Amino acid sequence: MAATTAPTTGAAAPPGSTGAGLTGLARRHPALTKLLALAVLAAVLVPLAHARWASGGWPEALTVDVSGPLGSASDWIIDNRDSHPLFLYFFGHVSNAVVLSVRAVYLVLLAGGWAGVTVAAGLIAWRVAGVRLAVGTAVAFLLCGVLGMWVPTMQTLALMIVAVLASVILGALLGLAAGLSDRVFRLLRPVLDTMQVLPAFAYLLPVVLVFGIGVPAAVLATVIYAAPPMARLTALGLRGADAGVMEAVTSLGTTARQRLFTARLPLARKELLLGVNQTIMLALSMAVIASVIGAGGLGDRVYQALASVDVGAALAAGIPIVLLAVVLDRTTAAAGRRIGAGEAPSGGLSRAVGWAVAAVATLAAALSTRFASALEWPTTWTYGIAEPVNKAVDWMTDHLYSGVPLIGGTADWAGHFTTWVLDPVRDGLQWLPWWGLLLIVAALAWLIGTWRTALTATVAMAAIGVLGVWNPSLDTLSQVLAAVAVTLVLGFATGIAAARSNRVEAALRPVLDVFQTMPQFVYLIPVVALFGVGRAPAVAAAVVYALPAVVRITTQGLRGVDAGALESARSLGATSGQQIRQVQLPLARSSLLLAVNQGVVLVLAVVIIGGLVGGGALGYDVVFGLAQGDLAVGLVAGAAIVCLGLMLDRVTQPTERRTTTKGA
Repeated sequence: MAATTAPTTGAAAPPGSTGAGLTGLARRHPALTKLLALAVLAAVLVPLAHARWASGGWPEALTVDVSGPLGSASDWIIDNRDSHPLFLYFFGHVSNAVVLSVRAVYLVLLAGGWAGVTVAAGLIAWRVAGVRLAVGTAVAFLLCGVLGMWVPTMQTLALMIVAVLASVILGALLGLAAGLSDRVFRLLRPVLDTMQVLPAFAYLLPVVLVFGIGVPAAVLATVIYAAPPMARLTALGLRGADAGVMEAVTSLGTTARQRLFTARLPLARKELLLGVNQTIMLALSMAVIASVIGAGGLGDRVYQALASVDVGAALAAGIPIVLLAVVLDRTTAAAGRRIGAGEAPSGGLSRAVGWAVAAVATLAAALSTRFASALEWPTTWTYGIAEPVNKAVDWMTDHLYSGVPLIGGTADWAGHFTTWVLDPVRDGLQWLPWWGLLLIVAALAWLIGTWRTALTATVAMAAIGVLGVWNPSLDTLSQVLAAVAVTLVLGFATGIAAARSNRVEAALRPVLDVFQTMPQFVYLIPVVALFGVGRAPAVAAAVVYALPAVVRITTQGLRGVDAGALESARSLGATSGQQIRQVQLPLARSSLLLAVNQGVVLVLAVVIIGGLVGGGALGYDVVFGLAQGDLAVGLVAGAAIVCLGLMLDRVTQPTERRTTTKGA
């Protein structure tokens, strides 16, 4: 009997025991286990926090006033810009190099004249992308002149050329180091992850603090913003080189440098070209936004027009920005496809002869305009659209803003959205106890990721309170949540329709292509024309900006569902709706989570910029700090934006995506 009842060392617990039951529960319901663990932790910590600091908003005792030290640091930098060795012998040389480079490129563009630049752009597009894009490129440059924006376009293009070259070189060097060294890759990956989710506004204040308002700060902010995609894709391409090819090359006795130039870089050509494309698009977007800190060019025209609510002038500058974006995106993407496929250059000419013809034609066009004393775009060939656009906006204000029978007007919609959605969400967030909001953030991040994800998100959210901008951050968060909700509803519905119908997808493709290439700044123009200024227009611009990415990711995810699973569902008599709900959506879960994550990140970027059109909250603080020179206020708001972006990314970043990135 004793032998029967004596416990056996190392034996598993009986199936009916409590330990086995808890273990089985944890394996079957990991989310429930995480929530229970968090509940136990909250049961211990929340009473202590409530007793010590009470509930409600973020307690004053836990805030740190950093405006004094930041103000002192700002004053020290301003006072020592012309005398300290760090500025004289490093930052000063960097600033001078940037100014000289941009000025040199700008003078070359002006010396080429409008005809020389247009011909050069068209011929470059012809050589790398084909005749159709060459014609489109030439027409786009001519339209910039017709709209009276030739000089601002050249200013933006000069800044772009310098910034893109610097971004590509910096990104390629960082990507090269990360692609060849595991240690560098591990160190660089979290930095690039963080930089990828930060709104563009977060990059402006640090460079302004060091370089002041002007072209150097604008170029360097653009470089910092646009270099990460090049670095990430370069590292991805180098690390993803075919192992068999690398082994074969190594067996031939090649050195590390020979393996790099003869195998790794050629195999990573597709990723490198994609990195260049992404860098160009981000550089254009940032170059336009950097008008806030003195970049000049087209972005400055848009910024000044929006500041005075001159929609016509803003649109006149916004159209050339869109044209530049579309031309640059199409040309670089087509060049990447052509080079990646190993196709011959366009025009039926050899590479050297083709480029020689392009150079001669460009020189002839430039000399002809110089001899004719017509370097500048003729004023008689311009057409001002500002006045008719403003008349149309005035008509909309009188007839469509309010009082439209049955449906109301656009201003009524904006007011109702603010009253019924934005205000309740903001008030609800600000009503929640501070510890309750931290618990919600921790729970969401832990459910979708790991405990490290939850810890990062919670610390980022708590840092916002420590900085003393809890309520403005919650105001921004309410706009983000409202915009994300609208974006996901529209994006998922449109993505499902596109996934189910080839005709719908074909009709949407050119629209999504154009929308995805437009810089963030441009989206503010139509919403101001339709809705005026305020928080609702900022949300509307964010929805339109984020929608294409959500639609594309949703469509690709649903179309990538295993065909066998769909066929099985059809054979069992499942309806179209049942196939979507019970097969496609569950199997495309990782893609849908990625769509949510990208939607949140893109929405935040434009909600922050919405501070320019009355969005308020953190975006307004950044703009106010830049405009008034109060860098302490701007830097605190910028730090809060960084924390908010990091928190939102971690709360919505699926584990599958994190694993894939790590494996890459």
